[in-house]
Amino acid sequence: MPHISRKKTPFPIAPILREYLEKYGREIRLPIEYKDLLRYESEVILYDKFKQDTLWVSLQYPQSDIDFLYEGLKQIYAIMMSDGDLSVMDHLYVDRIDLCLYGNTRPFRIRIRNRINDNYDYYYIKNADASRVVGLELEHILSPNRIGYLVYNQTLVEEHIAGIPGEEFIRNYIEKDRVENKLRLAKEFVKFNERCFVRLLGDMHSSNFVIDITPDFEDVHYRIRAIDFDQQCYEPRRSIYFPKYYRQNMPFIKIGIQNITPETSRQYQKEERSMIVGRIRYSHEELGDLLAAMKGSILSKEVYIMELRKELSEYYDDSGYLRCKNMGEIVEHGLTNLANRHF
Repeated sequence: MPHISRKKTPFPIAPILREYLEKYGREIRLPIEYKDLLRYESEVILYDKFKQDTLWVSLQYPQSDIDFLYEGLKQIYAIMMSDGDLSVMDHLYVDRIDLCLYGNTRPFRIRIRNRINDNYDYYYIKNADASRVVGLELEHILSPNRIGYLVYNQTLVEEHIAGIPGEEFIRNYIEKDRVENKLRLAKEFVKFNERCFVRLLGDMHSSNFVIDITPDFEDVHYRIRAIDFDQQCYEPRRSIYFPKYYRQNMPFIKIGIQNITPETSRQYQKEERSMIVGRIRYSHEELGDLLAAMKGSILSKEVYIMELRKELSEYYDDSGYLRCKNMGEIVEHGLTNLANRHF
């Protein structure tokens, strides 16, 4: 089973990556930064509907800071959701600010509520880390999912990705035999596994992805979406970038073994790689700029890069990986080979 370093080394956003973010509209001045939210004075443990500790706490702020914080947080939501149209803020208010107590990033979760219909939405504020930003951008370009996020100085704002958390899906759907189409779920996990490995997104165990269920006129479709990009292009071992090797994901693996053959699995892998090649073609300029930014950024430790390129060279029987000097070059080499083999 893969082992993940529990304390990941964060890397600052390099100037060339900052230029990329500015060019494509990801870098924008924000009224609130991550450090502003650290000035809370008390916290309350949050429990789920089963009275279990969620490892999130709800924060209380000094009265003198509330107006500034809440107004700024509403403005950020307007920037994210309506390109800065502040008229959408009239009926919105900040319902809650939560802090996650586990993991490397300690993100803040902002809940925005509508006074008219009581509907609510979330978004997240985190410390901006180069690996995490690159992960979000690769997800936006190379996956079937679009990602909304913004960066300002050392602050990263991410939209909420809706879906059923993987571990909850296991408990309430797989273990209770409530999966309506196991073949489609197995196919999606194979394709998700392929997407993660091709672009080197690690740590995709069941706590770090969600299941989006879309009803069809006769059946349902499943989409597995990553929600944590902390381990993008960071870890040294090839197995870490395969969701199929995580013990937490075994229920998905068992469904695959029971419902598809190895030949069918390989066909699904080829389908997903073909789709990735199509996305490379359609986003050629943007991806080229991103890869250039990645090659000019520090995304991992030197010893990790040396180990990963050796493992990938042996896996693909391709000595070209041994000439890669950084994580950006490793990803670029893999994507170039993928596109060349397809054509």
